[in-house]
Parts: sequence; C-alpha cells; structure tokens
Amino acid sequence: MKDLFNQIMKFGVVGFLCFFIDYGILVLLKEVFNLEVLIASALSFSISTVVNYFLSVKWVFDVNDKNSKRRNFITFVVFSVIGLGLTQAIMWLGVDIINIDYRFVKVAATGIVMVFNFVTRKIFLEKNLTK
Repeated sequence: MKDLFNQIMKFGVVGFLCFFIDYGILVLLKEVFNLEVLIASALSFSISTVVNYFLSVKWVFDVNDKNSKRRNFITFVVFSVIGLGLTQAIMWLGVDIINIDYRFVKVAATGIVMVFNFVTRKIFLEKNLTK
C-alpha cells in the first residue's frame, strides 16, 4: 500500500508539472496567438503528453520491459489520445455549451482525465499488471 501511495504521489508531481506545461501553453496559444480554444487545447495537451511519457516511464511506473519501448509508447499515446478526446469533450461542453471560462473548464477536465490516465497506465504499462 505504501508503494502505491508513493507512486500516486510521484504521478501527482508529474501531473502537476505537466498540467502547468499544458495550461501555460494553452493560455499562451489562446491569448498571444489567438488560436481557437480547441486547437490550442489539443496542441498544449499533446506537448504535455510527450513530457509526461518520459517522466512517467523513468520515474513513476515500473514499466514492463518485456514489451518494446515502441509498444509501451504506443500504448501510452493511445490512452493519451482517449484522454485528449475526454478533455476536448469537456472543453467543448463547458466552453461552447455551458459558456464557462475556458481556464476553469481546463482545470476540471484535467482532474477527470488525470484519474483516467493513472488507472490506464497502471493497468497497461506496469510489469505486474500486464500480460
């Protein structure tokens, strides 16, 4: 249980860092470059996902080394793309339908997708849980 707690804490640190990368790039692209919010959100999410991958496999998860690095990366990216879809749906709903400021919606979307990311990475990347 202590190992799981430590892993969740590390995941939180990585997530916190990647959130600020994601959020900072989102605001930069929206406010400075005047990109459409969904385009800016997709770009910022993608950049933070690459950073998240490297930090996650080096520090957070005991990655199954029986799988190739390519397979692990593809698995990570597939679930990140699903997470991006969830993020985009939440952003669209919150910003375009409910008319909430995109910055607040982004925080809520990040919390929801963070849980999804931890669970899927734990199941599909870890040595003890993968086949």
